[in-house]
Amino acid sequence: MVDFQLDETQAMLKELAHEFVVDEVRPHAEHWDQESTYPLDAIKSAHERGLLNLHIPEQYGGPGFGSMEEVVVNEELAWGDPGFATAAYATALASAPILTGATDAQKEVWLRRIAEEGALASYAVTEPEAGSDVAAIKTTAIKDGDEYVINGSKMWITGAGYADFFFVLAKTDPEAGYRGMSGFIVEKDAEGFSLGKKEGNMGQRCSDTRSITFDDVRVPANHLIGESESGGWMNAMKAFDMSRPNIAAHATGLARAAFEHALQYSNERTTFGKPLHQHQAVQFMLADMKTKIEAARLLTWKSAQEFDKGIRNTESAAHAKRFAADIAMEVTTDAVQVYGGYGYSEEYPVARLMRGAKVMQIYEGSSQVQRMIIGREMTKSLE
Repeated sequence: MVDFQLDETQAMLKELAHEFVVDEVRPHAEHWDQESTYPLDAIKSAHERGLLNLHIPEQYGGPGFGSMEEVVVNEELAWGDPGFATAAYATALASAPILTGATDAQKEVWLRRIAEEGALASYAVTEPEAGSDVAAIKTTAIKDGDEYVINGSKMWITGAGYADFFFVLAKTDPEAGYRGMSGFIVEKDAEGFSLGKKEGNMGQRCSDTRSITFDDVRVPANHLIGESESGGWMNAMKAFDMSRPNIAAHATGLARAAFEHALQYSNERTTFGKPLHQHQAVQFMLADMKTKIEAARLLTWKSAQEFDKGIRNTESAAHAKRFAADIAMEVTTDAVQVYGGYGYSEEYPVARLMRGAKVMQIYEGSSQVQRMIIGREMTKSLE
């Protein structure tokens, strides 16, 4: 039986998240964007309200919710502001490979720090010459006694300037391709670790994005995620099956916010003697926007429910992330069009939302990469 209704707990979380962003995110979103201010206090408040890292099991101090609960909350956070949603979700992405690949002892340390202490973490995989092509990373981790020595650099690392620790993918066997990759935990105060400047991005400016550099950074051998080397690539990729439904939820929430602004404006603005929404050309634009948002949400929910049921959701997560990201760009562009000249002004929220939408088509696997994943999955039966 298919049920598109939220249960009591999910509805409660949705309401709690909505109230939070109305009170603590939307009133500050424009200022955060203009000043490129990291919303640290709001992130701490969201953590205290139990709205972040919902997937961490109870045995490690977390709430133990599923992906479905998490996407419901993340749609509301992005409805409040996409930059805030990205900044607040960075730790969840970094914790995913810990959850899927770490030993129980490692989970006890790192997941509990996140759940109980509100520690922030970043996912450090992308490099200057290795974005979608993860196998091309050059960062190395060489075993030296009871330590690993890490050298290399990472790029576009979300939350880097505020992270307490990092999940880092590095090559322990440079000759073995993706089979020679391992995941590590690196703490921010490690000797030889350094941060680059905050990037001046087109949109989502309150989210802190930086490069990071490892110069003979030594980490204890027990900071290797899992019990052996070589599983890092697969573990890092598994994290996306968990995270992409949430990024799709972000895109859906962003699009929903833009649509609602456009709908309200179409009722306030009068042309040729009647409200904008009574002109068929505008009404059809609004109708298409609403349909796309509804479809994106259903794809997101499907991928989240599959994950919760233990069904491999690689393809459905790719569908959700690709479609939701693309419609976020389309819907925000149309929202600007509904506003006309006012939409092009930074005094109105749709311009900020349109700028914030573009990166949804790029990070955590671009829309083109999602199509590659879908193509690979759908043609397996032909091989």
